[in-house]
Amino acid sequence: MGKPFLDNTIDLDWLKKRLLPLMCVIAVVFAVLLGRLMFLQLVEGDTYYRLSSSNSIRLKDITPLRGFIYDRDGRLLVDNRPAFNLSITPKDAGNVEGVLKRLSVYTALPLEKLQDKWEASRKAPSFKPILLKQDIGRDLLAVLEARRYALPGVSVTIQPVRDYLFPGQAAHLLGYLGEIDTKELKSGRFPHLKIGEYVGKFGVERSFESILGGRRGGRQVEVNSSGQVVRTLKTVPASPGRDLYLTIDSTLQQVAEAALGEEAGAVVAINPNNGEVLALASAPTFNQNDFISGLSSKKWQALLANPQKPLTNKAIQGAYPPGSVYKIVTALAGLEEKVIYPDTTFFCPGQFKLGRRTFRCWRRGGHGTVNLKKALAESCDVYFYQVGLRLGVDKIAHYANGCGLGRSTGIELVNENSGLIPTKAWKKNRTGISWQRGETVSISIGQGFNLTTPLQMAVLTAAVANGGTLYRPTVVQDGLEQDSREDRKLGHIPAGPNSLQQVKAGLWEVVNGARGTARIAQIPGVEVCGKTGTAQVFTRKTQSRLKEEDLEKSLRSHAWFVAYAPAEKAQIAVAVLVEHGAHGSSAAAPIGRKVIATYLGIELEHHSRETDE
Repeated sequence: MGKPFLDNTIDLDWLKKRLLPLMCVIAVVFAVLLGRLMFLQLVEGDTYYRLSSSNSIRLKDITPLRGFIYDRDGRLLVDNRPAFNLSITPKDAGNVEGVLKRLSVYTALPLEKLQDKWEASRKAPSFKPILLKQDIGRDLLAVLEARRYALPGVSVTIQPVRDYLFPGQAAHLLGYLGEIDTKELKSGRFPHLKIGEYVGKFGVERSFESILGGRRGGRQVEVNSSGQVVRTLKTVPASPGRDLYLTIDSTLQQVAEAALGEEAGAVVAINPNNGEVLALASAPTFNQNDFISGLSSKKWQALLANPQKPLTNKAIQGAYPPGSVYKIVTALAGLEEKVIYPDTTFFCPGQFKLGRRTFRCWRRGGHGTVNLKKALAESCDVYFYQVGLRLGVDKIAHYANGCGLGRSTGIELVNENSGLIPTKAWKKNRTGISWQRGETVSISIGQGFNLTTPLQMAVLTAAVANGGTLYRPTVVQDGLEQDSREDRKLGHIPAGPNSLQQVKAGLWEVVNGARGTARIAQIPGVEVCGKTGTAQVFTRKTQSRLKEEDLEKSLRSHAWFVAYAPAEKAQIAVAVLVEHGAHGSSAAAPIGRKVIATYLGIELEHHSRETDE
């Protein structure tokens, strides 16, 4: 039993003995805390101040979903898929050079390319992420996740990227996306984009970037010293891009491309009643999906070095002598200027002499006595030589310009070639040499300085088919406000209904006549009207009698065929160009026939009749 607390002195002594150890413990604890506080304040104060200041508010981008692209029947052509993008935030990385070196070792990504991305954005705020590589793939993502703590400031974000569902199909029309360059950034056309992001570079993707691209959203977040998000303060959703419905028929597009096969060339099909482009094919093509994560240098150089120029949209950028297809223009001009009439005849012995020069007809034995209908049907060169001389180059040029040649059609796609329709003044200004009559002879049959695009020839053919109205071709059917059909009218062919009717009768004979050059283009149950053309790629003198088949492929003539069907109330107009195809009848006409038959829903059998023109 303890001692009773009767004596106050004894009680205080007992308390002192009990409290002294406790006070010592408390003193030690306070000493330790004070020491730690002084250490943090005096020794590591700067370090923790830096870490504390790194906890900040930042804006994180939300990439908008790009608009889908459909064909005229609602078939999806271009979709989006998720991609993993690799970025680095300099402020969070600290020693950026060191982090990039480790990143290169872990991922096998070239250090030079990573450093180039970093150098290109050094002037940007340090808290903004720099895109190092887009679409890294899941294997690389797994590597980064396993080493995330060794790579401060490195992050992977998910972003939607383009997925071209039918790689290579309509590639020149649809286009592709590419990383925005410095020139584009400085242009002010893309204020919502920054270095490392992607923008439409070609085709529809470029022309309708502002519609398809949408608008970026963002999140206001708080991050810690490692750049990790602590909490989200505010979110502004991204505005997705608008969908685009094209005028093309994807089935017809596929048929046109398949018909071209391994040949280089172009096919353009148009609705002659409103200018809607039904197919726009250029060959050879390329895989747009290769551009998503960046082409290798080897692949890019291979595309550039390919002599068939797969990156050129031959339908709108390729400029070629129109050859005998141009006789449509010469015929209209001759009738309107009354230098010929439908029953005017010339004799064709197979050649035509002008001064010391001899100009040959494609048929060695000649065509005999020829009127306009026969001249168009059998493509008699001698007939049109003489019509051209009666007109003169400037009058021919006037009608050619009035038919839409020598100027852009106004299609929505960029970099359209305007072609060339020469005049006396043009040659004088360009060369300082006066125009020669012999040059008019060549011009009258689409040779010489003449240059046209397949699209221009399709627009002209469509105008002939519909009675003379030139429509601005369009590739967009819906998805944005479009001009009415009246607004798309470019004008009228400078020819009256009688002249047009005479030419149309000749074009009917080209396909349906007994000696027409495009008999191979006949389609059962449908009256097709058309014109073949063979355009020489070099001037032949001593070699003028060589057959096309005896020449190297690169020296053979380009093959043309334009057509429309049905003859009355046409529904489709087509222009086909086969580079170095030798003969329009054998190389181009079968392609046009297949395209027309497909669009009209007609099953074809093999057709073997052909001529040399």
